[in-house]
Amino acid sequence: MIAETVCSAVAAAGLGIAAVTAYRKRFLAATRIAAYSLVPLGLVMTGVVDWLADTAFSPTAWAGFGVLGLSWVLFSTTRAVERRRGGTRKERRAARGARSQEAVAPTASAPSLGPAARTPAARPANKRQAAERPTDDFSDIEAILKKHGI
Repeated sequence: MIAETVCSAVAAAGLGIAAVTAYRKRFLAATRIAAYSLVPLGLVMTGVVDWLADTAFSPTAWAGFGVLGLSWVLFSTTRAVERRRGGTRKERRAARGARSQEAVAPTASAPSLGPAARTPAARPANKRQAAERPTDDFSDIEAILKKHGI
């Protein structure tokens, strides 16, 4: 009952301000003020204010809002975890499959940048062996260029 009275008073005051604004030849602003002032009156007439008043004092409604909030938090959390991991389960499976089929040059018998190049046996045992080893090995670059037909 009080909410309807307050909304009606706000609407009446807004229409009064709109009339004064229109008297000052600011018709666009007066129309906008009249539109804003009619919103509370429309809400009262449609019953939205009664529904809000009933909802505000209902423990069941607040529990429902809590459940909706919890579901939103769960959706947000799963989405954030999904982004960190790199997509959905289907996308991760596809990425794993793509990783197993590494790039191979048309004439090469093994992947040019595969795990074989990073095995411990391929690493030098000390710094002297690393210095003696040639560092300008461009076979992987050549394989990539051959793969693209360059």
